Amino acid sequence: MASKSRSHAPFVKTSAGSSRRGGRAETRDKNITWVSRDDPRRGKTDWAKLAKLTDEEIEAAMAKDPAWADYDDADWSEAVLVIPPKKKAISIRLDEDVLDFFRREGAGYQRRMNAVLRSYMQHRRKKQA
Repeated sequence: MASKSRSHAPFVKTSAGSSRRGGRAETRDKNITWVSRDDPRRGKTDWAKLAKLTDEEIEAAMAKDPAWADYDDADWSEAVLVIPPKKKAISIRLDEDVLDFFRREGAGYQRRMNAVLRSYMQHRRKKQA
């Protein structure tokens, strides 16, 4: 008599990625960063309310905002679309104090580290040319 095939679906969460059932689950779960939809990094803009504003209302709000006091209409006629280079995920070892410094600066620390490395690369290229 042939036996029925059994699905391993109930065990996927505990056995995926390990030869022992559940062997890596604890380590893997503690390294996961959970981000909420209410995460403050996402901003608090009420996009639905903003979409209902007329151009005149937006202009009036900008006129009252001191951050826009020195704003002149920008000429976008010669704007150029710049597509950033493709990123590649790597593993890198950094001095702990260097990593801590960039992390203390807040969200986007990896982007800032990339900018510092790009600046160094461009400086070196200029010297070689």
